[in-house]
Amino acid sequence: MNERFVNHATFVVERTYAASPERVYQAWSNQEAKAKWFSKADIFDFQVGGREYSSGGPPEGPVFVFDAVYQEIVPQRRIVYTYTLDSGDTRISVSITTIELIEVEGGTTLIFTEQGAFFDGHDTPEVREHGTNELLDALGKSLAGEV
Repeated sequence: MNERFVNHATFVVERTYAASPERVYQAWSNQEAKAKWFSKADIFDFQVGGREYSSGGPPEGPVFVFDAVYQEIVPQRRIVYTYTLDSGDTRISVSITTIELIEVEGGTTLIFTEQGAFFDGHDTPEVREHGTNELLDALGKSLAGEV
């Protein structure tokens, strides 16, 4: 019998981008802009109660499914969504994510906070935080026009 357990964790990642809060917000709220640095969504309905859904992965497997619902949106200031992440037929986590955008001299500070429940060792907060760092680096490259 496989052991069942839940690892609850919160992590915070901050980035400052040389872009206005409007541009950073647009990189999250516009499907084409987001697809430059995040997975291309199969469903993208950016509004409170709207859904974002994407699936994909490396050619040799597994397929990851990201399924999010937007809980709160304050344009140019805050985005809050809940999401599940599945690997194949296995639910590996459920999270709430808050994106805060703060105007600073010369750009925007983005504060990404994720509070997650990670199931049965299929994923860990450390792996998720590492992936989030990579995504936010890709966002920075996209904002700088490098992608």
